[in-house]
Amino acid sequence: MNDNRKNGEMVKLAVGSDHAGFELKKTCIDHLNGREGIEIEDIGVHGAESSDYPVVAHHAALGVAEGRYDRALLICGTGIGMSITANKQPGVRAALCHNLYTVKMARMHNDANILAFGSRVIGDGLAIEMVDLFLDTSFEGGRHKKRVDMIEPPRRL
Repeated sequence: MNDNRKNGEMVKLAVGSDHAGFELKKTCIDHLNGREGIEIEDIGVHGAESSDYPVVAHHAALGVAEGRYDRALLICGTGIGMSITANKQPGVRAALCHNLYTVKMARMHNDANILAFGSRVIGDGLAIEMVDLFLDTSFEGGRHKKRVDMIEPPRRL
């Protein structure tokens, strides 16, 4: 398991959804409960009643930015709203992914710290594979670090 332990500590992972992603979130959490080295925090929602994805996305993004979570998973119908919202927080690199290749590249080249995806776009099996790959893939650093550092907007032009 790459990148899942910091000096023997558990990796703190926030997992959140809106109503559209609620069932897939439960599936992912059930899967993650079988893995070692991960401390999961379910940040909502806790039912299939209509909900507002920005509330959950902001909670996850702020937690990642402040270091309360090492990484996060965000699930809504498409993943689009969650990723747009999470990326408003400085220090967050939320990647909207729909396949294994984009998850791998998001971690290796972009050091993505939040994975967003859509329950109406991918199925349970692919979601679980994507989550595992997101957790098990390390950032390559090197030439990519310079570019990741350039993501934050300049203070002045």
